[in-house]
Amino acid sequence: MKFTKLTALAVTTALVAPAAIAQEMTIVSWGGAYTKSQKNAYHDPYSAKSGVTIINDDSSAEAVAKLRAMNEAGNVTWDVVDVVAADAIRLCDEGLAMEIDPDTMLAPAPDGTSAADDFGDLLVSDCFIPQIVYSTTFGYRTDLVGDTAPTSVCAVFDTDAYPGKRSLEKRPINNMEWALICDGVAKDDVYDVLATPEGQDKALAKLDTIKDDVIWWSAGADTPQLLADGEIVMGSTYNGRLFSVIEEQKQPVAMLWDAQVFDLDGWIIPAGLSDERKKQALDYIMFATDTQRLADQAKWISYGPARASSAPLVGKHAELGIDMAPHMPTDPNNAQNTFLYNYEFWADYRDDIDGKFQAWLAK
Repeated sequence: MKFTKLTALAVTTALVAPAAIAQEMTIVSWGGAYTKSQKNAYHDPYSAKSGVTIINDDSSAEAVAKLRAMNEAGNVTWDVVDVVAADAIRLCDEGLAMEIDPDTMLAPAPDGTSAADDFGDLLVSDCFIPQIVYSTTFGYRTDLVGDTAPTSVCAVFDTDAYPGKRSLEKRPINNMEWALICDGVAKDDVYDVLATPEGQDKALAKLDTIKDDVIWWSAGADTPQLLADGEIVMGSTYNGRLFSVIEEQKQPVAMLWDAQVFDLDGWIIPAGLSDERKKQALDYIMFATDTQRLADQAKWISYGPARASSAPLVGKHAELGIDMAPHMPTDPNNAQNTFLYNYEFWADYRDDIDGKFQAWLAK
């Protein structure tokens, strides 16, 4: 066969084409300041190292429903998904997330401590790779609360002392717990009470007292924006979102740490990926959850890293230059009256209480 210039061009194109096609991963998270912190700490360094292009999808709030639908359709389009611990437990129980062996699939600490020991009790599910400790708490407008700033979470239910709109997440989690606490239930008894129909009705009755004053949010960015616009006097959201509106945007907003609800957030790898995609996802997870990377995320957002070995490496904010430790929900000054989220309770009761809560909202 005669070797023409056209043949040479075809051969050259065939040889270079695979390298010219960028590998891609779809990583699902929550958006806003949180995704920005992941992009800076994990995604960009990983892309620089591996050449993989990362596509961000901000659908974590709908992760369980969407992964169920993808699995049923046999078309899983996500590679790594950021979820709260309770959702990880549900996805694992339903076979929608792959199991992780921390000591072979996650990096050890720099001193050789195994990943299992380094993450410790935060490994709450066989499918869950912890990333951060965060809290859901309240922010309030300092110029709208009068001379007496709120010190108790129950100020949310006191519309006489603190008139105006408040924002709450459009789901039962946390709202039901706060309602029971502010209706006189001891913190240690909250989940025993909430496990009963009578307890659920009691929580909804308490929420009824402020229902007309609530703006319901679905995205973590909603409350900070409502606070910045002065549309609410106080509202719940993630502590990292409030850090952003207070320290980065310099809005007249303060944090109410009372009865902040500690929770865990981290990664799952969906079940049903091809071997190639699974290998790529595991490579990303190995990189993104090592000691240094988890500490690096805390340079961008006020969430505590889930590894014990990462905590001493937390320093100053990468742009603001302020010490990040006092802004962590785990700081002793902020953690004097916390409420511990019960992962197993919500994994067991979420669907039933969700239905009851949504029916109450529609009334």
